[in-house]
Amino acid sequence: MSRPGEQQISLADTPYCHVASRCVRRTFLCGIDHQTGQSYEHRRQCIEQHIRMLSSIFTVELCAYVNHYHHW
Repeated sequence: MSRPGEQQISLADTPYCHVASRCVRRTFLCGIDHQTGQSYEHRRQCIEQHIRMLSSIFTVELCAYVNHYHHW
């Protein structure tokens, strides 16, 4: 059962929170898909703008983001 955020995160202990997201059907989001050779680099700027817009709406200070993935 999930708990409210204020019970999960202690701002006194750490002011940072790691957030992760997954693409639908694990599709390639940006960069070059080495299996198909197709480039999705054109999406990078749009994604960055969207992250910055959401952080301003939810009054969250964005300190860093990274584009990486893990093999499962």
